[in-house]
Amino acid sequence: MKGMWWKILGVFLVLYAIVGGLLIEVPRLPILNETIRNLYFHVTMWFSMIILLTASLVHSIQYLSSGSLERDTRATETASVGILLGLLGVITGSLWAKFTWGAYWVNDPKLNGAAITILIYLAYNILRGSLEDPKKRARISAVYNIFAYVLLIVFLIILPRVTDSLHPGNGGNPAFSTYDLDNNMRLVFYPAIIGWSLIGFWMVNLRRRLFLLESKDDD
Repeated sequence: MKGMWWKILGVFLVLYAIVGGLLIEVPRLPILNETIRNLYFHVTMWFSMIILLTASLVHSIQYLSSGSLERDTRATETASVGILLGLLGVITGSLWAKFTWGAYWVNDPKLNGAAITILIYLAYNILRGSLEDPKKRARISAVYNIFAYVLLIVFLIILPRVTDSLHPGNGGNPAFSTYDLDNNMRLVFYPAIIGWSLIGFWMVNLRRRLFLLESKDDD
């Protein structure tokens, strides 16, 4: 049980976010109405994605400084789970867009940036699959991962803030926290970010252990 507490906490927080997200009182805003509950899922998944991809970046930098293939494994598995959360964020975001903007996808800098970011990280996995030598694969992938993270910052944070965007907090629009993320919503919003992140790191551990088992079988 010593190493299980954070996994149990992650499951508890996600369940709490799901139940609380569906039942807790939310602001009654024009257009958004009940769809604002998607804030607990769409936005928190993307926060967790960024946390995981940041951890992947750190592992890649550590690989370049140490040459440890364990760091390379952690970097790629963390990136893979981060991409999964990103895809879930895109799906939930598209559903939200349909009800609030009238279409599953609109010409919005953040939406387009999200799609490009996902493709960049999918290309990261394709790149790894095209290289056979473990050390060469790890070295090239680590460098690519650093550039991928820089592009993530550009496409998801910088460009939407300097161009017109429908997303709150971007393109001159006020952020959720400035006008409708009330104290009730914060009780679910922040635990949800922690919960999804912990579940993500749990998935990383499972994928890493599976990789190690498969590597032993190959030997």
